[in-house]
Amino acid sequence: MKHQVVNKQKNSKMCFLCGLKNPFGLQGHFYELDNNELVCVFTPRNEHQSYPGRLHGGIVSAVLDETIGRAILIGSKEEVWGVTIEFKVEFRKQVPLNQELRVVGRITKKEGRIFEGTGELKLLNGEIAATAYGKYLRMPLSKISEFDPIEQEWQVVRSEKDPQVIDV
Repeated sequence: MKHQVVNKQKNSKMCFLCGLKNPFGLQGHFYELDNNELVCVFTPRNEHQSYPGRLHGGIVSAVLDETIGRAILIGSKEEVWGVTIEFKVEFRKQVPLNQELRVVGRITKKEGRIFEGTGELKLLNGEIAATAYGKYLRMPLSKISEFDPIEQEWQVVRSEKDPQVIDV
């Protein structure tokens, strides 16, 4: 089903998942949709493999965790950060390299400082390769890390490749 992109989330400099200057990272882009889901679009490369031609399961887990955790930012006027408390992944299919992939995440429950969500990694043909559930604790960034947004180049980076509509 196709959904309108309503916002693009920030990228950083060196994050493994969203760092645009990390030569070893996924360099993923995160798009908020009109149905309150978040989609990460990325293309895994050879350096991300486990078995030849296949994306490493740890990286599958990492991108699912990041996408679900970032979904809490949808509609928020402030930057909300979460720390993973619990995370579960179910692997269904091998994930190929060198083709655009999409991870969809959503928040399913919010109670006080705790939030929960689910997500899927989808292949080009729409098949679901992995699903995940996560539980997170909201925390001020100052208690998580020493993070300088200017030094880390934490900003929205627009591109002519940014989609206006995403099929999820």
